[in-house]
Amino acid sequence: MYALIEFAGKQFRVEEGDSIKVPYIDNKVDSKVAIDKILYLDDGKNKTVGDPLVKGVKIDSKIESHGRGRKIIVFKFKRRKGYQKKNTHRQEYSILKIGKLGKVKKTPSKKSEIKVTETQTKPKNIAAPKKTASKKTTAKKSAPKKTAVKKPTAKKSAAEKQKETKE
Repeated sequence: MYALIEFAGKQFRVEEGDSIKVPYIDNKVDSKVAIDKILYLDDGKNKTVGDPLVKGVKIDSKIESHGRGRKIIVFKFKRRKGYQKKNTHRQEYSILKIGKLGKVKKTPSKKSEIKVTETQTKPKNIAAPKKTASKKTTAKKSAPKKTAVKKPTAKKSAAEKQKETKE
């Protein structure tokens, strides 16, 4: 039994009891994290593909530890300018221990608990929603924009240009 989940913008293939390395989660160690973005679920008998997510399924997990990855060197430079910057970075991560893959139990809402008898058409204690009147606004029509008319410029020939320079 395994599932394909989405967590923090990344996808992971998980089984019960697996440990996965995810981007840092700002919770304490041993705190529980619920994963509800499940893209695919295979329980041995049935294969369920989400559209885009599988509905009614949740995975419980627990934060085992936090840590920081290897140091990465970030080096920037621009050639022939004498510009060089060296920086380093360590990405933080959390390790999640995957718990039980299971379906979410639906709790009945209060509206569904009210029973309608054969003689009643509507329950008496449920009020019909009120309709509110909305104001209609009319859009103002804007005047058409006038475009400026460009006058064509007459090009002077080379002979006319020489006459102007001589005068």
